[in-house]
This record gives sequence, C-alpha cells and structure tokens, in this order.
Amino acid sequence: MKLLLIFLLLIAAAKQAYSQKTFDLTVKITSIENQKGLIEIALYNDSKKFPKVGQTLKMVRLKPNGKELTYVFKDLKPAKYAVCTFHDENANKICDKNILGIPTEAFAFSNNIRPIISVPTFEQCATNVDKNKSFTIKMVY
Repeated sequence: MKLLLIFLLLIAAAKQAYSQKTFDLTVKITSIENQKGLIEIALYNDSKKFPKVGQTLKMVRLKPNGKELTYVFKDLKPAKYAVCTFHDENANKICDKNILGIPTEAFAFSNNIRPIISVPTFEQCATNVDKNKSFTIKMVY
C-alpha cells in the first residue's frame, strides 16, 4: 500500500514537471520574393481565434532580408499551435485583399495548407508542440 502511494506521488510529480516544461517552435518562411515592407508571423493556440487579426497568442513583424526568414517562438507550453503569416509589402499592418476577399499580398499557413475557397481551419494548420519543433512554410504570391 505504501509502495503504491509513493508510485502515485511520483507519477503526479512527473506530470506536474512536464506541464511546467516549455518548448521552442522555430518557423522558417521561404520563397520571399522581395524585401519590401514587413513579414508578419502570427501564432495561435485557440481554434476559436484562428486566424483572426488581433487575437493571436504571439505576433512579430520582421523586415525581410533575403529569400528566407526564421523566427523562434520561445517558452511555449505543451499544446497545439498554428501559424498564419503574410508579407505586408506596403507596411500598413493588414493583409490587403481584393473585392472578392482574396489576399493581394503573399501569405502562408503552417503545414503549408493552401486554401482553395476559404481560410483553413486551426486543426488543418495545427502542430502539437510537445518538444522543441521546427517547420518550414512557403509563401504564396
């Protein structure tokens, strides 16, 4: 009985230690066609907020410098995350669209999901971060 109690306490301690552990997610964006404006990279962890503007978990805007750009989201708790990025060539802080709502600036989603009619879902783009991870996504111009 005493041994079982010790075993259960060890399991609980291991679960707590894992839940407090954090990981890094490295995002590499390729096929950047020019150096105008900024690349916005948005990280989401909530399917209800994906990919709504202003409802990101974390977001960065970086000046492109070449055909590729890499950014590391640090200290993420174990969970599912999805990334949405766009090339804000005119630096107006929005992804410009035409009359039909189709982006006129380059964009990309994690898992290299290419939308056909509508924005992809969080589940389509999500990756489970349970260790340090990295992925590459290709800009669509």
